[in-house]
Amino acid sequence: MTSLIEFLDTKPIEMNRRQLVKGLAAGYIVALGGCVQNQQLGRQQLLLVSEAQMTQLSASAWNQIRQKQKVSTNQTLSRRLNTVGPKLVQAAGLQNQPWEYTVFQGDEANAFVLPGGKVGFYEGIFKRMENDDQLATVLGHEIAHVAARHSAERYSQQVAAGTAMQAAQIGLQSGDVTGASQIAAILGAGVQFGILLPYSRTHELEADRLGVTYMHQAGFDPRQSLRFWQNMTAQRGNQAPPPEFMSTHPSDQTRISALRQHLTALGYQV
Repeated sequence: MTSLIEFLDTKPIEMNRRQLVKGLAAGYIVALGGCVQNQQLGRQQLLLVSEAQMTQLSASAWNQIRQKQKVSTNQTLSRRLNTVGPKLVQAAGLQNQPWEYTVFQGDEANAFVLPGGKVGFYEGIFKRMENDDQLATVLGHEIAHVAARHSAERYSQQVAAGTAMQAAQIGLQSGDVTGASQIAAILGAGVQFGILLPYSRTHELEADRLGVTYMHQAGFDPRQSLRFWQNMTAQRGNQAPPPEFMSTHPSDQTRISALRQHLTALGYQV
């Protein structure tokens, strides 16, 4: 599903990039924001931005989206989304923040979430769903991104990676290294394929896992998550996706395999 990073205008966040470069050089960039233990994920996250900053960015992005995208007039789809959503939010323990669910016009099979509880679904993705359990599969996944603070983590990763690249370029240029620009380009590719994309794929699998747990707790049938992704695979037809190592998302088969393992752990026979 669509990443928040594609929507955000990063200007409202005030960060001293020179300070970040110095911090990186001194080896304490993590201390600027800190590594935070996320109990739901069972791991630490690098978070260089606060929840308030992400909510501010999200509000700005949401207003831009609402201005550019036409809201669907299909009341049936809107009612389904607004009925399933609160049940999953309750299961995720996020009912204390406001949530807004909007269906947008468009045939694309896409959905997204913004921190602060802004959820957008396109009409096209409903065509890939056979029932509300499959709707809960996608919506649970999107709500899980919020619970896991994936947007803040990915933004922080990109800030840190960009700062590291800037520091490397400064070092190469100041040292008058032959082929500095080529070395910097190689470093950039290494950061992209070796750090950012794998983390993005990890986020997707974590959101799948948490989303299925929310489905289970909210009374939906989590086994329908397998059916949904099997349908998505079938509907892709002969359109081969890019190699997984070049993609922000795991392959359908990777997702299905991971979902099977988690469903088994929850006690379901799959």
